[in-house]
Amino acid sequence: MIFTPSIVRSDLTILKALLEGRYHGRRLQTFRKGQNVPLHDQDIWLVYRGVVQLTTLYPSGDEAIVGLVSPLMPFGTPLSTLHPYSASTLTEADLMRLPWSEVNQSPELMECLLGQMVRRLQQSEAFSAIASHRRVEDRLIEFLNLLKRELSQPTPQGHRLTIRLTHQHFANAIGTTRVTVTRLLGQLRDRHLLDFDTTRHILLP
Repeated sequence: MIFTPSIVRSDLTILKALLEGRYHGRRLQTFRKGQNVPLHDQDIWLVYRGVVQLTTLYPSGDEAIVGLVSPLMPFGTPLSTLHPYSASTLTEADLMRLPWSEVNQSPELMECLLGQMVRRLQQSEAFSAIASHRRVEDRLIEFLNLLKRELSQPTPQGHRLTIRLTHQHFANAIGTTRVTVTRLLGQLRDRHLLDFDTTRHILLP
């Protein structure tokens, strides 16, 4: 099967209906913004509301963002080979914890999750492509394009990012310093390649 955007959107609708019908919200856990999400070897998490960042460490010891998980994407230790591997919320979030064994025993649930796992794989490849650029500005532009695809809403002024990332988040995602990110964002704004709305959310043309 080829996973097109329309198929993935259809899977989202089916998956949400399946979760609501099977669990009725009984397993939802609410996390505050900036809270660490505990990871377990035999369980996965499903984002029901909000955004979760996945991180590991560069050889230097600095934190590296390797994924941005939005509804209804799964994450967890069974789906990663990274070590260390951690998760924290970028917004307030409602998460559902599912035993991996239960997912494996439900062909219907596994089929619905497969499309979302493909989304995560495609995002991981995008992060790898970002890291391959030698120029920091190119990495920043590619990361902004990723955010535009994954976490934005169209408005008359442009694509508005639905979350507010700090300059340190940008630095962790593209492997540079916060000071460099601040300088480059200013330059991109001067060139009219981005702007900010009244709530300081980034707008992209």
